[in-house]
Amino acid sequence: MGVIRSQPARMTDWAAASVGAAWRSFDLQLATYAALLVSVGLVMAYTNSVEAGSTPLEAGTTFSRGLMWAGIAIVAFVITNVFDYRWLRTLAWPIYALQLGLLVLTLLIGSGVGGSARWIALGPLTFQFSELAKILMIIVLAQYLSSRVGELDRLRTILGACLLVGPPLVLVMLQPDLGTSLVFAAILAGMLFMSGASLKWLAALGAAAAATVPVAWTYVLRDYQKERLTSYLNPNPDLQGAGYQLYQSQIAVGSGGWIGKGLTNGTQAQGDFLPVQATDFVFSVLAEELGFIGAMVLFGLFVVLIWRILVAGWRSRDPFGTMFAAGVASMILFQLVVNVGMVIGIMPITGIPLPFVTHGGASLVSMAVGLGILQSINIRQTRAEW
Repeated sequence: MGVIRSQPARMTDWAAASVGAAWRSFDLQLATYAALLVSVGLVMAYTNSVEAGSTPLEAGTTFSRGLMWAGIAIVAFVITNVFDYRWLRTLAWPIYALQLGLLVLTLLIGSGVGGSARWIALGPLTFQFSELAKILMIIVLAQYLSSRVGELDRLRTILGACLLVGPPLVLVMLQPDLGTSLVFAAILAGMLFMSGASLKWLAALGAAAAATVPVAWTYVLRDYQKERLTSYLNPNPDLQGAGYQLYQSQIAVGSGGWIGKGLTNGTQAQGDFLPVQATDFVFSVLAEELGFIGAMVLFGLFVVLIWRILVAGWRSRDPFGTMFAAGVASMILFQLVVNVGMVIGIMPITGIPLPFVTHGGASLVSMAVGLGILQSINIRQTRAEW
């Protein structure tokens, strides 16, 4: 009888040991690098609140909203850690339908600047569902590609992935949001490339996409979007018109020097010369106040974060985990390159946020969800060994 009574205790001890060993696969480095980037974003939110003449902790300031969204992002990160990512493969099609539904809803009832429809009000908060749609798209593509591992060199597989990305990309373009639609295209390209898809067919796909540029220019892009692109190409842009943002941004970045002017001491931001300094052009504020060294520290954090994301993909024995990591890495890298490129003048202004740093709840929460799913992959991969 003694042996029988001890059996449940043994099972409990085994289960506890299994769970403990699985959670030892939690990637603390990945979580730490992401937390440091969020902290940089909060510092920038603080300085933007001060330069706006507000007490940072007042309700409604950039800093107080940033703290609130950071708290929500932490909750989202924890929930997705606990959630078994393998359910996402089963739910891929409902997730795809949810993504399309959210984007259609945004077009119907969304609000924005200049007649755009990008944000939906959720009580006192506003949320941009196109940011969440990026993560949902990565889930759907990861399931599609991982279920066709032996067919990735075939044209029909690549075209199938394009057909999946097409509808949400078009819906985002209709908002209109050129920057986010480009992120969808970058996710597709990055995941196909890192999955080992045929380079021949990828090159053909790129050529086909380039051929649609004249059509998009004539029938899709709005006038202000065309002005941004022509201003980028124009060696003598209109500094009082379409070229104003870039001109002020370059002054801010250049005046920061090696060590910067110090937090809350940026003359461009404090003097209200720099438009959208808390969102699209937050890197300009960082470069002015923290200088070249501060910018290099930021880039270093992004490099090690992307490295840990790729490590999670390489360690995964599940093709879904590998594909998902490739999608998240592609998304973050593309947004980093384009955002920084546009504020220093080597890329057109497209309104793409700087991950974790740009003030905006939808972007931060969506990034937290993506990294939480990666941690779930890390944890369940270890558990699968027993």
